[in-house]
Amino acid sequence: MTAAPAPSWRLRPHQDATAGVLLTVLLLSLTGCTPGPDTRSATGGSSSDTAATANGVDIPRVVRSVEPSIVTIITPHGLGSGVVFNADGTIVTDEHVVHGATTLDISFADGRHATGHVTATDPLTDLAAVRADRTGLPAAQFRSDLPVVGETAIAMGSPLGLEETVTSGIVSGQHRVIPAGTGRSAPLIDLLQTDAAISPGNSGGALLDGNGRVIGINEAYIPPSAGAVSIGFATPSGTVLDIVGQLLATGTAQHAYAGLQPAPLTPEIARQLGVGSSTGIVVLSVAKGGPADHAGIRPGDVLVALDGMPLTRVEDFLAALRKHHPGDRVRLTILRGPAKSDVTLTVGDRPS
Repeated sequence: MTAAPAPSWRLRPHQDATAGVLLTVLLLSLTGCTPGPDTRSATGGSSSDTAATANGVDIPRVVRSVEPSIVTIITPHGLGSGVVFNADGTIVTDEHVVHGATTLDISFADGRHATGHVTATDPLTDLAAVRADRTGLPAAQFRSDLPVVGETAIAMGSPLGLEETVTSGIVSGQHRVIPAGTGRSAPLIDLLQTDAAISPGNSGGALLDGNGRVIGINEAYIPPSAGAVSIGFATPSGTVLDIVGQLLATGTAQHAYAGLQPAPLTPEIARQLGVGSSTGIVVLSVAKGGPADHAGIRPGDVLVALDGMPLTRVEDFLAALRKHHPGDRVRLTILRGPAKSDVTLTVGDRPS
């Protein structure tokens, strides 16, 4: 794949759908839709009866059990993946896979096709619900708890148009963040990292554990051109269950909002602010009239704990906030110069 001169989060019709943002100094690509032939892959899980194991997991057995729940989504812009969420025809995928489409073609593992309709989307988490004109589908099992680092991770989807492709590895990290920018107004937060190979077209497919439960929806990867080797990302299934549940119930999703812009606290910034801590989150700005503003938080304050949980990285703050809903009250411990105090912040709903 040839990297675009100006990476974009948005898919472009009939072009290479590899998209990217800078993750620190690396180029990160959404797995996206990808143009390509409707080709069955020889690497699919049903292609071999020989039991292969990783971490003691019988991968062919897992693949055979989940394969009917993995679909290929074909839009005017290209091709991506999806996972059966409910037997009534509901399928979950990434918003960027179906962006700009209202109807699409869905290819199932049994060779049948059905028309799909985009029911609701949530660009902030890059998730979408699609309804297929087919019922009685085998729904995948979604795991609600977060997998631990080192667990088996099996990616299933249609990278580069190769349907039923399977790759495997482990969960490599938790609470990863894709920064805002290059077409996104807000970061994607609290993602899983995996070394199971993810490529364009895997977007919206499943990341599974060793028992065949969905632990994430494939989201993005850092391409080899950036010097990476097997660094991919997925939206945790706990987030998927929450957001898709809201989309199906109301057509929209709410997101916890603090109304402040956090940044890492460096030793130099700590000295400039006169705080007696080398760890914490510095507040760069506060949205006028937002939750942080009402709580009395100011730019230059340093957040060191949320409900007693230490905050050492921006990811800690974002992940802790994600667990709350609009209307919840949280206790923030802040440093303002050498003084430490607690403030109560009422979580809001992120403006669209």
